[in-house]
Amino acid sequence: MASSTPMKLTLVALLCVVVTLPLAQAITCGQVVSNVSPCLDYVKNGGAVPAACCSGVGNLNALAKTTPDRQTTCNCLKQLADSMKGINPDLAAGVPGKCGINVPFKISPSTDCATVK
Repeated sequence: MASSTPMKLTLVALLCVVVTLPLAQAITCGQVVSNVSPCLDYVKNGGAVPAACCSGVGNLNALAKTTPDRQTTCNCLKQLADSMKGINPDLAAGVPGKCGINVPFKISPSTDCATVK
């Protein structure tokens, strides 16, 4: 019976480690807005794409690794565009290319986010 006690303690310790591991969290619209906010002046007025914009788009692209995260990102971008006046859709669609970032879906009001993989 005494030999099973260390085994039980090991199992309890292992369970504690597993329970305290951070759970994968889905991307939020707050994260999307935070990352693309440096791009807003550019997508309204044109000019040079700010480095902070490219950094945010790159970060967002890295965060959106799963299909649900990419679909959420797509929907959040569409909601943001709908809520803001004066956004030029052509400028918005061109941001990833100008930043040298390959985004797996077209940034456009006509994009069906449910089909984004």
